[in-house]
Amino acid sequence: MAGFFLALAGLVYAGDAGGLWDTPWFAIIPMVTGGLCLAGATAAVAHGIRKARGPRPGRGSLAGSSAGRGPERSDVRGPEGSDG
Repeated sequence: MAGFFLALAGLVYAGDAGGLWDTPWFAIIPMVTGGLCLAGATAAVAHGIRKARGPRPGRGSLAGSSAGRGPERSDVRGPEGSDG
């Protein structure tokens, strides 16, 4: 969403630079700000939908699991003085 409005702002300035139309310097500010606000609102709605659905099967709590720690390898040595 934000990328669309930033690309639109670039297109508006490119048209101004190419002489197709005259864009005031301040015209881009509400366009970019509106795009960022709309992107934030979209992210908030998406987060709310995901949170309302609950966890997906197989994606429960990470407590007690090795998820996120990387693969267990016996050939990798730990820091000096460690027992691992």
